[in-house]
Amino acid sequence: MHTLQPARLKPGVTLDSLPGPRPTDIAAAGMAGPQASTALVHGKALVFWDPKVPGKKLDAIDTDQITPAADCVSESLETLDERWKAGSFRYLMPDFRARVHAGHNFVVAGDRFAIGSSREMSPAGLKGVAEEKGLEMVVVCGNNMGDIFRRNSFNLGLHVVQSPDAVMDAQDGDEFTFDPDSRRLTNVTRSKTYDPVPLTSKEDEIRRSGGIFAIGRREFRESTGRKPEIVWPDAASARKLTTSEQILWAHRVDKNAEVRAGATLRVYADLLPASDGTAPFSIHTFNQITGGNTIWPRQIAVANDHFVFTGVDSDDKQTGIGRQFAAMHAIEKPYYATPGDGIFHFYFPEQGLVYPGMMIPGADSHSRAYGAYGAIGIGVGSTTLGFGWSTGHIYTTVAKPRRVTFKGELQPWVTGKDLVLELLRRWGAKQSQGMSVEFVDAQMQLPIAFRNTICNMMAEAESWNGIFAPDDVTYAWFDAKGMKGLPYPRIAPGSEVEWALDETLVLSEVRPMIAKPFSPGNAFPAEDVAKERITFDKAMIGSCTNGGYDDLLSAALVLRAARAAGMKQAAKEFVIFPGSGGVKQQIERPDARLEGESIADVFRSVGGGIRESWCGPCFGQGPDSLKPGQRAITSFNRNWTNRMGLGGEGYLASPSVVAASAMLGYMAPPSELGLKWQAEAFAV
Repeated sequence: MHTLQPARLKPGVTLDSLPGPRPTDIAAAGMAGPQASTALVHGKALVFWDPKVPGKKLDAIDTDQITPAADCVSESLETLDERWKAGSFRYLMPDFRARVHAGHNFVVAGDRFAIGSSREMSPAGLKGVAEEKGLEMVVVCGNNMGDIFRRNSFNLGLHVVQSPDAVMDAQDGDEFTFDPDSRRLTNVTRSKTYDPVPLTSKEDEIRRSGGIFAIGRREFRESTGRKPEIVWPDAASARKLTTSEQILWAHRVDKNAEVRAGATLRVYADLLPASDGTAPFSIHTFNQITGGNTIWPRQIAVANDHFVFTGVDSDDKQTGIGRQFAAMHAIEKPYYATPGDGIFHFYFPEQGLVYPGMMIPGADSHSRAYGAYGAIGIGVGSTTLGFGWSTGHIYTTVAKPRRVTFKGELQPWVTGKDLVLELLRRWGAKQSQGMSVEFVDAQMQLPIAFRNTICNMMAEAESWNGIFAPDDVTYAWFDAKGMKGLPYPRIAPGSEVEWALDETLVLSEVRPMIAKPFSPGNAFPAEDVAKERITFDKAMIGSCTNGGYDDLLSAALVLRAARAAGMKQAAKEFVIFPGSGGVKQQIERPDARLEGESIADVFRSVGGGIRESWCGPCFGQGPDSLKPGQRAITSFNRNWTNRMGLGGEGYLASPSVVAASAMLGYMAPPSELGLKWQAEAFAV
């Protein structure tokens, strides 16, 4: 079983011989107050307008729009950001690069800027576009900037400010200045000055420090000589802490640091997983901090699951960077997953690398899925991950706590996907407001598959994390896997927690749902959508959100019942992406619930195709991605503009709804097939 380990020096290396901070790092660390003042940043406003609402700035620009997936590629460590710069706002604003080069380096957008993916290619690319012409970029947005993008920007030295008033006043071409010391923003054209939303003292220290490479080099030697110590809170302290806060408490590097909302902490990481897409920048960060070959990377795990079956030469070069790094540092299975082994949010838990009480920052926004297992899973950028590989810890800011209690009985055909789509619908434009969301399964009826979907899609909810406190359902899952004697204690939220928001989702009110483009929160009851007879080109089941065995079983049960009712063939192209190679093997075995058939055989019997386990079609890569004008109903997690392919439209639903739709040829729940719910026949 994977456990937290101290740093290991490479042969011939001593603590004293480890690289320390560079002179520029020390100078940056000493900057504070008036002596830290630097020249004002000058430039003009480049405004993103909402095409549907004249005069309104565009809200909810996601990182897929900032850096399309096809541009999230690095062919070598020497040319890391070339594609990122070229792809910046490729489709949302095709002339972006030219406009920035012409001096429009103050990017102005509405609320919830840079939500979604943890891809650090976005801030790095934006910063690089400005630097090509000797400029500094300043991103100005309204409320609730994407938290991962925000921290990535601090790490890289990209100026980001939240100022709703400045956003409201700005017009294209307005002359702006920005003071990097005070963070004061001035619209010179309109003679208005703005003090943006303040940072915490630690965030400001990180911002002023010279970037994450400099911080890492300053902390590297000390962190290498320090043995990680996990100390769980005493009973009196635990009463006031959520499950997530107790895990943070235990993992504090600085044991006197206060765990409270808004505090920025250093915390030990139990596992630091990357994908082939995020690994190159993490490797670059590790090399910049450690010198490249002084220690074995700490708590590292890498899965090849994003750019592996595309047949594109540049993608092969990108995965080659991680492959060479793994060979150099003797990173082997299960810590290094080769193409087809699986999507890492399924693969690593299967391999015993994830268990309750862990702190898991992953360079993928859907790392929040680990909350299903009673762990903290958060999305971080590649530089934070590389920093963690170097030091064994990361910086994170404690989020406000929010509780959601699932109460009552699940209704027919309702799964975790329907619950999370309903939550996103109810939360609306504000979503989770960046909070740490704790889920309570009051009737203990939500299996791990449902919990995985719910926690995973807290990325779409814009939460810091989502978590189910480990309970009997959790430990039964680990027992079934033969994982006993887990190292961390059983924890639960304290009785005296002061929740910022405390809400209940009454399960009797939730029906099967379908989310229409272009937001997971744009969800409607599937039975209402069925009346619209919305047709599609493809039905796709899988992804890190719904690619587990039980997910695929729920779909196969619907298909088998439809087949028995006389429907023999899927009406549209139908493809399935198992969540891991292990799941792909498992679905080939006979299942008693299917009277001896395998899940794969049921899929194939109606024309379904079983693909490799990877992420490609979910983010518009590979042969199954959508073409312009195509529409798909999927069990994926995001349906933002161009997400599943340039010019395509994605709809989101549970595997059972996707299966029913595949047979019908239009979007609808299983009840539309004439199937009557029987828990013993269809529940998982």
